[in-house]
Amino acid sequence: MKVEVNGRPHAEDPRPGQCLRTYLRERGWFGVKKGCDAGDCGACTVHVDGEPVHSCLYPAFRADGRAVTTVEGLASPEGELHPVQRKFLDAQGFQCGFCTAGFLMTTAALDEEQLTGLPRAFKGNLCRCTGYRAIEDAVRGVKHVEEPCAGEAVGRNLPAPAGPQVVTGTARYTFDLDFSAGPGLLHMKLLRSPHAHARITAIDTAAALRVPGVHLVLTHHDAPERLFSTARHEHPEEDPADTRVLDDTVRHIGQRVAAVVADSEAAAEEGCRRIEVTYEVLPSVLDPEEAMRPGAPVVHDKDAATARIARPRANVVGEAHGETGDVEAGFAAADVVYEGTYRTQRVQHASLETHGAVAWFDEDDRLTVRTSSQTPFLTRRALCDLYDLPHEKVRVVAGRVGGGFGGKQEMLVEDIVALAVLRLRRPVKLEYTRAEQFFGATTRHPFTIGVKAGARRDGTLTALQLRVVSNTGAYGNHGPAVMFHSVGESMAVYRAPNKKVDAFSVYTHCVPAGAFRGYGLGQVMFAVESAFDELARELGLDPLEFKARNVIGADEPMVTPGGHEEDLHIASYGLDQCVEIVRRARTEAAGATAPPGWLVGEGAALAMIATGPPGGHIADAAATLLPDGSFDLAVGTAEFGNGTTTVHRQIAAGELGTTVDRITVRQSDTDVVRHDTGAFASTGTVVAGKATLRAARALADLILDFAAARLRVPRADCRLTEEAVLHPGGRLPLKEVYAAARAVGVECTADGHFGGTPRSVAFNAQWFKVAVDPGTGEIRILRSVHAADAGQVMNPMQCRGQIEGGVAQALGATLFENVRLDERGAVDTAAFRRYRLPQYADVPRTEVHFIGTTDTIGPLGAKSMSESPFNPVAPAFANALRDATGIRFTEVPLTRDRVWRAMAEHGVPGAS
Repeated sequence: MKVEVNGRPHAEDPRPGQCLRTYLRERGWFGVKKGCDAGDCGACTVHVDGEPVHSCLYPAFRADGRAVTTVEGLASPEGELHPVQRKFLDAQGFQCGFCTAGFLMTTAALDEEQLTGLPRAFKGNLCRCTGYRAIEDAVRGVKHVEEPCAGEAVGRNLPAPAGPQVVTGTARYTFDLDFSAGPGLLHMKLLRSPHAHARITAIDTAAALRVPGVHLVLTHHDAPERLFSTARHEHPEEDPADTRVLDDTVRHIGQRVAAVVADSEAAAEEGCRRIEVTYEVLPSVLDPEEAMRPGAPVVHDKDAATARIARPRANVVGEAHGETGDVEAGFAAADVVYEGTYRTQRVQHASLETHGAVAWFDEDDRLTVRTSSQTPFLTRRALCDLYDLPHEKVRVVAGRVGGGFGGKQEMLVEDIVALAVLRLRRPVKLEYTRAEQFFGATTRHPFTIGVKAGARRDGTLTALQLRVVSNTGAYGNHGPAVMFHSVGESMAVYRAPNKKVDAFSVYTHCVPAGAFRGYGLGQVMFAVESAFDELARELGLDPLEFKARNVIGADEPMVTPGGHEEDLHIASYGLDQCVEIVRRARTEAAGATAPPGWLVGEGAALAMIATGPPGGHIADAAATLLPDGSFDLAVGTAEFGNGTTTVHRQIAAGELGTTVDRITVRQSDTDVVRHDTGAFASTGTVVAGKATLRAARALADLILDFAAARLRVPRADCRLTEEAVLHPGGRLPLKEVYAAARAVGVECTADGHFGGTPRSVAFNAQWFKVAVDPGTGEIRILRSVHAADAGQVMNPMQCRGQIEGGVAQALGATLFENVRLDERGAVDTAAFRRYRLPQYADVPRTEVHFIGTTDTIGPLGAKSMSESPFNPVAPAFANALRDATGIRFTEVPLTRDRVWRAMAEHGVPGAS
């Protein structure tokens, strides 16, 4: 075979059946990404003789005699970017960037006619992060990025530092490594359970070990007995200890049973097929209400205290009960009482980079784990605890992470890979397939929420009661925490003298749920915001005005039946301005018009979220002056499209009086700083950013103090600028400051720390105007408006992208995404082709409005804004649909067939 790749000849024959994607990656063209292996996501798009193809479907042998271009080959040989690459940089048409190479290659092949029809042109490309607006802007040549200016960084649209690497395909994600120089890389594959509940009575690995190339088979006999949780939190006791690395009891279809390590993935897969497992099949339960009934199969028959499970025999992993005031008296005092039951479904995170890790022993005999994780420091701690390893003998590093959304706040692969490396002392790699993401990773928690709310004729709430049941699946990772959080801010945002909650996180024999954007709030807010809309209608009041009348004010306490969290404050208040933006949108004659005969409606929802988790969230940072007068910033938090790297550079540049391009960031590596809890719970800016602020401020003070002493001038007369310290007699270059300090033994470095408390709250409001075809159930979004109280917006371009992406992801969950299980508990939507993700054509342009507040707790007045946009979307959409059709939909997703059927059953004119 002879193929030219980016102008370079390759003559190696492909393996039988090998696709072009793996052929290219094995030769170092890592810009070609693996997202689905089925031609559904477009991340692997390359050009073959100028034509774009999905290389995961294209047989490698068909490239014989052809010219292949990957994203690395788009730029000119002299290094000049292709016009499309330049446009994506100027618009910052990416977040995590894992899909970007595919979009670049697709766009570069479009002709003028195709450019006029982007919904069709991008039908084969998926993005989970951006909401597609930034991608469209890039294609259209819209420039958002500003040029850096010394000392003026915060509040400006400064670019992501990894942008040039993202658009040229040189950004290095988890598996973008060449292991050919060291001991041969081994590959791991997992054998998974075909049963929802069974005990392994025998397991024979002899035939698997005879497969050529197989080095090791791991079973429960090789795994430590120690129990842990795959969830990663600063305080491990927040989660139940109910998991083993490999268990002799399986509790859901898809649970790992054994691991095979071999020279190739094919050999490992064949080894898995040869393992003989004898199961004693046990009764199972899939419904959480049934699981709580007496006599139901017990998922975890463990000691409640040691496993941290509330009531194991009742399958209740965690529960919350509380009341403020007298709820029954509150309902008796109400003129109108509304009751309803609402249901939300399982949703997959669908980050385009699947879970995976590769581990090896480095030259210092340290176990090194490179992983796609939001929590490298907590993962290191968990590995050390599991295998009795000292922290200094384990290093965990996350490269650039291809999407997370909470799904990578877990330890799902690192434990089993580490066990194999400890046994073999060879590099081992485990990379999930797309199917494994659906049945071997985690989902959003399905919820059933019973709501009862009462109010007087004047619209004053008298009582609010919730009964919440969360299906945590076979393991309790995040289950109690998600359940507790779900009934926190969702109830606290409204003023009611009488509130009551009964909430349960319940084990079932289903695929486990875990952390997901919003962390339970979105599910309960769907119910509360929908119920209040209905209650307002029964009172004859405008739903938005009813909610505005009952939300807490800036100086009011946040009351929940679970009690007030002492470190949580309203440190800035923009909810009233969010409501005003929605009011204004309702009066404007903007947006698309509905086709004749379609039903039109509008709806809004409000949301509040804490800017960080309770109990502390630790971040350390270090800022250092380098010999050339530039700066090094070391932070622990991970970058997966959340934009923290950009914001941290902006914070540091502002404090150090320099430009962002003079600051190099090292991050998400347990070697770079003391500790970082991780990039989750919206803490990248408000916690890790505060540590960066303190480190940069301390370094600025150190430099100015040293320079003033050396120059013998008052400190107040010195000022940091881009490359020097200015003083009355001139300027002292930072290079000279470094050299002089080093000469007298002074290290120009400073640390910053923040423990995550106290915390503030952020507010959001979403409004939709929709049109519904009564004859088909088709829904069109005529207008989407989002108001965000983000405090001081550090980077408007980037923050807007987070909001647009959050709204788009929430629309997917609202309209069609659904991880479906069959009657046995097996996932039957284990592919993008069966699991409907939002495509370019599905997502409207959301008008994003920032509120002008400054937070007294967040760094430089900032608040979090990565999770919160998700939460009000489903109820706002359901309220708009109710307004259009007169039907209250109480279950998501609001699929077209479900909407049409409901209209037909309710006799909506035109629905038949």
